[in-house]
Amino acid sequence: MVLDEPKDTDDVCKINGFTVVMDKELYKRTKQVTVDYVNYGFGSGFKLTCESPISDGSACGSSCKC
Repeated sequence: MVLDEPKDTDDVCKINGFTVVMDKELYKRTKQVTVDYVNYGFGSGFKLTCESPISDGSACGSSCKC
């Protein structure tokens, strides 16, 4: 998750006053993505979960929560 300017290869949505930009090809692979802001005992941050988790062989495994 990064701050970025939209490109031709991106889908742009406005949700609850926020502009969300996501690569079209990634969206096809993950399907619906949910972004939550969570507070943990040791900190807080954004948590991304997707309808169809993907794996690219990274340490994240079959999760797209990185």
